[in-house]
Amino acid sequence: MQKKKNFLKIVILGDSGVGKTTLLQQFLQGKVTANAKPTIGADFSKKELTVDGVSVTLQIWDTAGQEKFQSLGYAFYRGADCCVLCYDITNKRTFENLDRWKEGFIENAAPYDIQTFPFMLLGNKIDKEYDRKVDSQEAQEWAKQNCDMLFYETSAKEGLSVEQAFNKLSKKALDRESRSIFSIPESIGGASGALSLKKGQEKNSAMSNGSKTKQKSSCC
Repeated sequence: MQKKKNFLKIVILGDSGVGKTTLLQQFLQGKVTANAKPTIGADFSKKELTVDGVSVTLQIWDTAGQEKFQSLGYAFYRGADCCVLCYDITNKRTFENLDRWKEGFIENAAPYDIQTFPFMLLGNKIDKEYDRKVDSQEAQEWAKQNCDMLFYETSAKEGLSVEQAFNKLSKKALDRESRSIFSIPESIGGASGALSLKKGQEKNSAMSNGSKTKQKSSCC
């Protein structure tokens, strides 16, 4: 019987002021508290969801966006099952900094198989459409080029697409986990797999110095 994972750790990243804390407040409580204070290091919250009949506990880590506090949040990246990258559609700089946030997460969380890792891009504050500085098409293209990640535009203030986005991310993470449970390592994939592995070992042993080159994973 398939073992179903019922716990997901989600890390939310992005510049200070993009609305990470208010997004969480809207998702967890259905309302936003005025005058939210900047996060120092990281805060976490929990929420129970039912995804495709499976009860799931989300542990969501809201990390500091201010540069002076960013190093404090790195320790909380490890073990994450999903990563949400946030920007403010009215602030172009917050969008331009997404590459730095993504690279920092990959370096410190070291997720396996980055190309299938569940990233999600959120463009927040669409209630301020009149002041938009980041075009939707540009953001969608960035998401596609970066591991073809999920993309939503949201309003933490009005609750637009917030719950839908987190539900979709949770489903994607659970689907990935289910596929990994049934993946069969080459070493136990039958006689042909064992033969292939043996040949690879013999080839490695024939190398003059036996050195190994470590390759850093990347996506897209």
